[in-house]
Amino acid sequence: MCELFGLSSKKDIYLNEYLKTFYSHSDIHCNGWGMVLFDKEPFHITKEPVKASDSEYLKSIMGKDIITSSCIAHIRQATIGEISDDNTHPFVMYDKTGRRWVFMHNGSIFESDVLKAYQYIQKGSTDSERIFLYIIDEINKLYASKGENTDADRFELIDRIIKEVVLPDNKVNLMIFDGEYLYVHKNEEKTLHKKDVGGGVLISTQALDDEPWEEFPQNQLIVYRKGDIVYRGEKHNNTYVQDDERMKLLFLAYSGL
Repeated sequence: MCELFGLSSKKDIYLNEYLKTFYSHSDIHCNGWGMVLFDKEPFHITKEPVKASDSEYLKSIMGKDIITSSCIAHIRQATIGEISDDNTHPFVMYDKTGRRWVFMHNGSIFESDVLKAYQYIQKGSTDSERIFLYIIDEINKLYASKGENTDADRFELIDRIIKEVVLPDNKVNLMIFDGEYLYVHKNEEKTLHKKDVGGGVLISTQALDDEPWEEFPQNQLIVYRKGDIVYRGEKHNNTYVQDDERMKLLFLAYSGL
C-alpha cells in the first residue's frame, strides 16, 4: 500500500528527524514520494515517481531545516496504476471558488458505483485520483446550488462522500488539505497513529520515534485547524480487513494479467 504523514500545529515544528524516519520506509514503499509544506502561498507540491531514498531532489530538501506548522507527505507502494507522475501523491486541484485542495490516499477501492465514471477523465489510473475528482465535483455542485461553500458545508460534504466510498471492502485512509483545514480518516485498524507535539498533532501510518503514539480514531472523519479538532464526523461501521487473496486478484485485474 502506501504511507501517510501529516502535521497540523499552531507553532512551527522541526520535522527533519520525523521525515527522515518516514522516508526510510521507502525500501518497501518504493514507487514514489511527495511532500507539501503549506506555510507559504502559493504552496508548492514536490513529488517524484521514484524511490524516496534514491531521490537526489529529496536529499537536497532534507539537507535543510524543515520547520513548519503544516505539512503532508506520502510514500507509494503501487497497487493500482503504473509508476508515473500522474499516479504519484499528493494530487492537487482547484474548485470553482478558487480554493486549492491537496489529497493523498492509502488504500484500494474494490467497488464504488459513484467513482466508475471518473476512470474515463482522470489523468492517471489510480482509484485515489477518482475519489479526489468526485470530491471536487461535489464541492462545485454545492457551490453552484448555494453560491457559497461554508466551512460546515465542506466538513459535512467530505464526511458524506467518505461514507459513500468507504464500503466494507474498501480501504480509505486519507488526508486532505483545503488551504486551511486538514481532514483525516482511516478505516483499518493500526494503520494510522498520532502524537501530540507542542501546539499541534503529528499523524503517521507508523510511529516515527520511540515516544508514545496513539492509534488514530477509527471510522470517523476528523478535521484539524492549527492542531485543534474543529469537526468530528459521525462514526460508521465499515471497517476494512486486509484480504491478501482479493488484493492479488485486484492487482492482476489492473495489470491486465
